[in-house]
Amino acid sequence: MTTTETPFVLRIDDPAAVASPLLGGKFGSLAEMTAAGFAVPPGFGVTTSAYRYFLAESGLAAAARTVRAEARGADLARVQELSAEFSAEIEGAAVPAALEDAIRSSYARLEQEAGTADLPVAVRSSGESEDLAGASFAGQYDTFLWIRGADDVLTHVRRCWAGMFGPAVLTYKPEATADAVLADHGICVGVQRMVEARSAGVMFTLDPVTGDRSKVVVEGCWGLGEGVVGGGVTPSRFVVDKVTFEVVRRELTPQESAYGLDPATGVVGLVPVAEDRHELPCLTDEEIDSLARLAKRIERHRGAPQDIEWAVSEAGDVFVLQVRPETVWAQRRAEQLVAAPKSAVGHVLARFSGTGVASGNRSS
Repeated sequence: MTTTETPFVLRIDDPAAVASPLLGGKFGSLAEMTAAGFAVPPGFGVTTSAYRYFLAESGLAAAARTVRAEARGADLARVQELSAEFSAEIEGAAVPAALEDAIRSSYARLEQEAGTADLPVAVRSSGESEDLAGASFAGQYDTFLWIRGADDVLTHVRRCWAGMFGPAVLTYKPEATADAVLADHGICVGVQRMVEARSAGVMFTLDPVTGDRSKVVVEGCWGLGEGVVGGGVTPSRFVVDKVTFEVVRRELTPQESAYGLDPATGVVGLVPVAEDRHELPCLTDEEIDSLARLAKRIERHRGAPQDIEWAVSEAGDVFVLQVRPETVWAQRRAEQLVAAPKSAVGHVLARFSGTGVASGNRSS
């Protein structure tokens, strides 16, 4: 189902999904990874077009612009009030029938492909503004794990839409221009089959501490990667040589609890780790090797250092959950190139770094 111009839903294995702005930054990257043959859990995006259609049909589009504009100069208490009021309006609004049908049928297709009714899925926000130059909205938007059933999927899609107006987003002040931040950015909501992770975490195709590009650094824990990404669990850390794939440093952290589905509550939270795993590394040497080689392949494919979220299932299958360009060291290298004394080579390098070349002299 579509609006007059663009689809409400786009699967990440659809050839049209590659480089589509309709999927936002996060889910667009996963469509690219899927097309390139990497193991990405199947899913679909409720597109930025669907979000705008929802706001228009529910009569909330003008109010959304007003909330963003008023929040820009308001104090925190007023921002929180604006956020709570407008989020409640979004979460309480009906999803237009055509859009609801598109989401339900796409979720039903995932169930059918998996052979599982009430298939558990992750529902993740993927904003257009995640790609703003000078802005990094990572961590500002919402992710909901282990969502089951079409009704709950629809509920959490609305919650992701409401997350566009959370206090953290409304008060975020990136380096991008004010006009860019206040623009009417849309959001895609990704609905993706959950990986029942035995172990999960993040990895970097350079050392995030030193910037050393000859290393891959893998950080992981038992259970879902929320433990690492959200900071709730201290991960084990493995530093791998990018050429020989030798593990040159191990920092093992005993782990007695992990993020997973709590059977008592039916929601994701901290649950006990099996006692026989407390002192064991969350990854075997073979899995560390596989992850490091995967990281190197992704970096080669994307042409620059990357931050990668990954999961390993109980069966030992490795999945890519998220890929984004590394920004900290890339920005530092760009600044060094711009600040360096001018030369023909320096000028070319600065251009390739994606930054402007500084004019005039800089004092030391």
